[in-house]
Amino acid sequence: MAARAHAAPATSTPRSSRANFPLMATEHKPVLAAELMRLLAPRAGEVAVDCTFGGGGHARLVAEAIGPSGTLVCIDRDPDAEARYEAFAANAPCRTRFISSDFAAGLRTLRGEGMRPEMAYMDLGMSSMQVDAWERGFSYSYDAPLDMRMDTRQKLSAADIVNEWPESRLAQALRRFGEERYAGGIAREIVRRRPLATTSELVDAVKAGMPASARFGGGHPAKRTFQAIRIAVNGELDLLEDALPTAWSLLPMGGRLAAISFHSLEDRPVKQFLAERAKGCVCPPELPVCVCGREPEAELLTRRAVAPGPDELAANPRARSAHLRAAVKIAAPTEATA
Repeated sequence: MAARAHAAPATSTPRSSRANFPLMATEHKPVLAAELMRLLAPRAGEVAVDCTFGGGGHARLVAEAIGPSGTLVCIDRDPDAEARYEAFAANAPCRTRFISSDFAAGLRTLRGEGMRPEMAYMDLGMSSMQVDAWERGFSYSYDAPLDMRMDTRQKLSAADIVNEWPESRLAQALRRFGEERYAGGIAREIVRRRPLATTSELVDAVKAGMPASARFGGGHPAKRTFQAIRIAVNGELDLLEDALPTAWSLLPMGGRLAAISFHSLEDRPVKQFLAERAKGCVCPPELPVCVCGREPEAELLTRRAVAPGPDELAANPRARSAHLRAAVKIAAPTEATA
């Protein structure tokens, strides 16, 4: 696992001087950026962890807020993100560091070092740069090799899953990770057509594996299948289940944790994790006094998930499914909750 550190430039970049701190060459529109900044409320000198650096859109705003005395740790497993980080760090108005790994492993590294950041945030799923890089095979809109690896150094790819997994396992993945109603028929058709080499061949198999009436309305017919295979390739949900408690354990009192998700499979564990930590006494209501000793260790900053407003949706249609949740740590875990 590689880590690189950069000091803030000798002459700090004023927060209002954004021309000195440009966006990446690849256009990137960070989702729910203003809402994330409002909830995290980063202040000068604080330490922040960007668990999913991606295109650096959120990192740029946080870096401006924490300033030269602050530190921003960026984590991403995509080698392309590391190249974008180098461009970002060259002019960042704060100290920066990059950890080249998935966010669960990166957070464990920070925990091992005893780091206590004031905030950590996650922008889950795939980045717009990954979608638009046709050769990565994330999108059903381009004909490309079946890849879908967020870390191009890992061995398992979409081609391996599509061509090697047994039909029953493939159907289970489509149901679990894509909530695909026609998982059985699609898996059967995929197996029948093996070997599949490209995204177009996978799209054709998906369409052939579902009723004709299901191919129209409700978005692209292959959307759920592509989501499921991508999640399976990258182990996204398992990593999220690991990363949430690790990130929370890093935070001191007053520390903030936020996550932006793009579908219910991501949003649900975030919601449940934060709600569990915000829960107090769990004694039966008939007991006159509390005997469980449970105290809430979190205060929810979002009672309901925050969604993009109409202006953001008009400027960035890809934000339409985004949901933001956040909480602040108000106490250490009690024995009843640890």
